Amino acid sequence: MKYPFPVGKSDFIQGDEAIARAAILAGCRFYAGYPITPASEIFEAMALYMPLVDGVSIQMEDELASIAAIIGASWVGAKAMTATSGPGFSLMMENLGYAIMTETPIVVVDVQRSGPSTGQPTLAAQGDVMQAIWGTHGDHSLIVLTPATVQEAFDMTIRAFNLAEKYRTPVILLTDAEVGHMREKVDIPNPEDIELIYRKLPANEEEAKYPFGDIHGDLIPPMPIFGKGYRTYVTGLTHDEKGRPKTVDAEIHRKLIERIVNKIEKNKKDIIDYETFDLDDAEVAIISYGIVARSAIRAVKMLRSEGIKAGLLKLNVVWPFDFEMIEKIAEQVNAIYVPEMNLGQVYHLVKEGANGKARVELIPKIGGEVHTPQEIVKAVKRCEKCI
Repeated sequence: MKYPFPVGKSDFIQGDEAIARAAILAGCRFYAGYPITPASEIFEAMALYMPLVDGVSIQMEDELASIAAIIGASWVGAKAMTATSGPGFSLMMENLGYAIMTETPIVVVDVQRSGPSTGQPTLAAQGDVMQAIWGTHGDHSLIVLTPATVQEAFDMTIRAFNLAEKYRTPVILLTDAEVGHMREKVDIPNPEDIELIYRKLPANEEEAKYPFGDIHGDLIPPMPIFGKGYRTYVTGLTHDEKGRPKTVDAEIHRKLIERIVNKIEKNKKDIIDYETFDLDDAEVAIISYGIVARSAIRAVKMLRSEGIKAGLLKLNVVWPFDFEMIEKIAEQVNAIYVPEMNLGQVYHLVKEGANGKARVELIPKIGGEVHTPQEIVKAVKRCEKCI
């Protein structure tokens, strides 16, 4: 297949552009969206590329319709994606819950900007973490990835599609305006070298009768495709294994929701991804993610040069969350610092994971500017008891 951009070589591209290219290489053939800063470049690239790979890109009337459209596209067998930013992401919350309840594999990109409301449309933030994890109502789980570089934005987009297909769930790529708009060199592999995962389909008509049944004992039901000859019921109401509404049966509801949550939680070792820097002998740990992790890496080097044994845990996935790993780090170090471009979101997860075994300090920053390494170093050195 001929692609409308270079493959098998490096290119110097913008983060949003990298996401669009990666989506196409991952097999995305349906995109629905609505323009919004700082995610519009993803839409523009998909509108350019999709017709050239026999795909569909469509501008919907708003973000509610955008996510609804990709849910429908997924049920007819397409890998589908939308992209937005804070205000649009808020509008998607109801249908995100519908996608979770109907176990629909989709990818939603949130290029974060400073809020709330319309906030600072052209400036970056990390204020949507809690919304990404818990923004839709009811008990649920999903997957949230957080790139820190343009290369990671590319790689994690492909992984987002693979995880969505494997676990039959929405996956959120939670990036930000800085990563979305910066330009860096990206190694774009040959398509034949990219490992792709496709959803598990029913093996026969009997399996297709149970689109929400744990047929194979792995908590992930095979997913029928509309128009392929199977009669399938899909509803956001509590439903049985055949998809039929059962809204007043407590046991059916418990069984359904626990399976939806457990298919993520019980596979979190496969999903969770992180990197460590100088953490083995660290007495001070910095835990960061996204754009701020770039400053945190430099801060660790600066602290080490001053004789302070600092180390970094860089989170590439913020949900599911490895609370057990955080507790092990807390048992090793004197203090944990969490620099975030918000007033504390992942900080609360880290504090819960630390379980009182180490002091956990937030290093917040809002207003659209990324932490400098010097600011992180200053915050760490301020707490003399922790170093």
